[in-house]
Amino acid sequence: MPQVLTVSCKLEVLPQQVEKLDAVLSAFAKCCEFVNAQTPEKLTNQIAVQSLIYKEARAHSGLSAQMTIHAIRRVCANRKTAKQKGRPVKGFAPTSATYDARTFTFKESGWIVSLTMLKGREKFRLHIGNYQKHLLQGQNPKSATLVKRKDGSFYLQIQLESEPPEISETDEVLGVDLGRTDIACTSEGSKFSGKEVTKVRDQYSRVRASLQRKASKGTRSTRRRARQVLQRLSGRERRFQAWLNHTISYRLIQQAKNNHQAIALEDLTGIRERTNQMPRSKTERRRSNSWAFYQLRQFLTYKGVKFGVSIRFVDPRYTSKTCHCCKVIGNRQGKKFECLNQNCGWIGDADVNGAKNIATLGRIVNAPRGSEMMSCSLQDVVLRATESSVPLRAG
Repeated sequence: MPQVLTVSCKLEVLPQQVEKLDAVLSAFAKCCEFVNAQTPEKLTNQIAVQSLIYKEARAHSGLSAQMTIHAIRRVCANRKTAKQKGRPVKGFAPTSATYDARTFTFKESGWIVSLTMLKGREKFRLHIGNYQKHLLQGQNPKSATLVKRKDGSFYLQIQLESEPPEISETDEVLGVDLGRTDIACTSEGSKFSGKEVTKVRDQYSRVRASLQRKASKGTRSTRRRARQVLQRLSGRERRFQAWLNHTISYRLIQQAKNNHQAIALEDLTGIRERTNQMPRSKTERRRSNSWAFYQLRQFLTYKGVKFGVSIRFVDPRYTSKTCHCCKVIGNRQGKKFECLNQNCGWIGDADVNGAKNIATLGRIVNAPRGSEMMSCSLQDVVLRATESSVPLRAG
């Protein structure tokens, strides 16, 4: 199955082309709104919707035939997503439009793209660096998405299809424990500290709070200047976090690939909802809710497909409370773990201990009844610990 990677390319837009781009984005959103309003809300099949509304939608929006079909396809996709989340479809903003091989072409010579507008085609030069050029070199992309950002700039998200290598089967597993003190800690002892992320996030939080006060209570010129600075700072924290997660995920994937290992991660789905029910300070709640663990998981998943590394997800319960040597519940205090089994007595880094347990679960998760057997084993450990009144700590 081919893997699709997206390359974000900024367009060099001439002043006379801005109006044409805005017009096609507005028409695409207008078409989506018309289709969503004029067809039954529960209808999600693209062919059925297209047979009902295609001619009317095209005449109403002024789009080309192929772009009208893409607008109908987007409405159906949004309806399916809204149905899964149990909420109605939201409005369609004039910020993006979908293109395919019939409405978009790419020429490597000169790094130029041609896009269908409402009346004819327009050519745009790509304002890209060596990274994007390396990805696009020798490619013949068949689809793209035109995007207008908040600052008024236009980007083309070009989709590239590639055949990833087959994921090799292996019994060797690299366990990765995710956290905030250490963003990632492996079962082999490698660590990626989260101190720099916390420092940057705290700094941006203080700056935003100060600017927001000035934007609401200062003089007219102060309020205007504060709003301008807030707009300029918008996205910097998010981009820093994404860059760091890209770096960590790439290094973990390369480490696993070079050692012919799979990667095992904790399935932390719903952790924010659970932790937000605990009594915590405002600062601690902000730091926890800004923890981008799911983004790191997504980066690891698609990079694993790209480089042929298997990604396995395991149950996180008791991975940080159980001694990796004897599988007995121990005592965790912050970064320190101490095994309470007198015959073992292992003491060391709590995250390394958790990562080793995750690696153990990752080795048996694909074995016949493997995860079930480990669950029973952990359950027996917990019952024995409870019966012997061993104190349990959260972790």
